[in-house]
This record gives sequence, C-alpha cells and structure tokens, in this order.
Amino acid sequence: MLRLFVLFSAVLAIVATDASAAPRKAKPAPVPAAPAAPLNPGPADWRTPDPQDVLVIDTNKGRIIVEMLPELAPNHVVRVRELTREKFYDGLTFFRVIENFMDQTGDPKNTGEGGSTKPDLMAEFTFRRGADTMVTAADQGVAEIGFVKSMPVMSQSAMLMAMTADAKVSAWGLFCPGVAAMARASEPDSANSQFFLMRAGYPSLEKRYTPWGRVISGQEAVRAIKVGEPVAAPQDQVQQIRVLADIPEKERPQIRVIDPRGPWFKSEIERVRSAKGADFSACDVKIPVEVK
Repeated sequence: MLRLFVLFSAVLAIVATDASAAPRKAKPAPVPAAPAAPLNPGPADWRTPDPQDVLVIDTNKGRIIVEMLPELAPNHVVRVRELTREKFYDGLTFFRVIENFMDQTGDPKNTGEGGSTKPDLMAEFTFRRGADTMVTAADQGVAEIGFVKSMPVMSQSAMLMAMTADAKVSAWGLFCPGVAAMARASEPDSANSQFFLMRAGYPSLEKRYTPWGRVISGQEAVRAIKVGEPVAAPQDQVQQIRVLADIPEKERPQIRVIDPRGPWFKSEIERVRSAKGADFSACDVKIPVEVK
C-alpha cells in the first residue's frame, strides 16, 4: 500500500509541475527591411532619347523639355512636331492654367476656341501594347502598371496576348505630373493644336484625353506658370518650341534619361513599392534625367 501511495504521489508531483509550467510564447516574425536605395546609376542604366522625339519649350518662366511618345499616340506626335517646325506655337500664351491640374496653350486666339488649319485628329486615348513595349512595375493580375520610356502606363494583363489576333493588349497612359496631352472639345475626335502640361496627377483624364509625351526636365517651370481661368494679363508665354534635332549642335542640350529596362530602375521600383505598399502608384517613381 505504501509503494502505491509513493508512486501516486510522484505522478501527482509530475502533473503539478507540468501544469504550473508557463507556455512558451512564439517569437514575433522579423519585419522585413525595406530595400535600400539603389546605388547611383551606371552607364548601362541610361538611354539617350531620339532627338526627333524631344521638344525644347522655352517660356518666360524657364525651359521645359518634353519627351514625345509615338508608341502611345503616333498621330498626335506627328502633329505637334509639324506645328513646332512651322513655328505655330511661338509667342502663344498659357491662357488657361488651373492649380493642381494643368497649363493649357496652343491656341492662336488664346481663348480656347482656336486651332490650326489642319484637320482635327482621331483620338488616341489607348494604344496596343506588345510583349516588349512596356517595362512592368506592378502586376495586379487583371492589369499591369509600368513604363514606356518616361511615360507611366497601365495595360491589360500580358496573359491575354495569347488570345488576341495581334498578340497585343490594350494600354493607356497615366496622367501623372508632367504628362503632356492634347486638349479637345466635347467630341473625342476634336483635338487639333491645343495641348496641356500636367501640374499634378489627375487620373480621371485617363482614357478620355490623348497623352503624347511627358516633361523630363523643367517641371518647376510648369508649376510656376501664372494661374487663371482665364489668366489675367500679363499672361505667361511660350517664347519658342523647337524639336531637339533641329537645334544647331553647338546649342543643343545634351540629354540622357534613366532607362526603365536597366537594373537601377528596377531596384528603384522595388524600393518605392516597398515604401508605399498598397498605396503604390507609378506616379511615385521618379525618372532621373541629366541635361547639360
């Protein structure tokens, strides 16, 4: 009987010890560190834009350099280039300028009612994107966000390319700060000569207006243009616009732009995506430019 009592006491002691032992808490998972800022871009990270697709806009508030994107709006780029070479824009004012929105010019009447003698343009609100057209920054499953040169864009998923006759999908430019787009009347196919430069992002314009370029240098001048609807006199002015290829070589600014296909830019996208999380926008990614 004594042996059973001793054994029973020992069992109770073991159970009591186990019951009083505090459960171990799981260690919290380490928070992943945000990617470090990439090193300075190397030679392979830069590209030289086509001088036929660069506009040098001199205003009384400073110089603005716009890269035109024929990949998005080929007919609009041709029109702007033609009017530039005809000196159509020289001396026109920024007649409609709205803070946190855009600067509008390109009207010889400076009222918003004028245009050139050329026919109106068919809308190019969207474009067809091939497998190599865009560098993807974020894949949302049904849609992708990325860049065509300096232009932020959104497109249908690349997975749909296998089901289309041209092996391409629909895409459109995002109206981030600096985007250059054509003004129009209420009819979609009514753009002619007037254009505007975005002072800030404005997503509601997407797929409703034609973006044909983006400011790559001089955004501070865009934001310095005098505000008004209409602008009170004196108005800020386009002194002259030139195609970069037409400027004499001794006077021509030397321009290079970060290449979205390079390793530096891919690292920068990852850094910005990590920092912004669910709030990530292609407008948050800056495009480094050097102008000499």
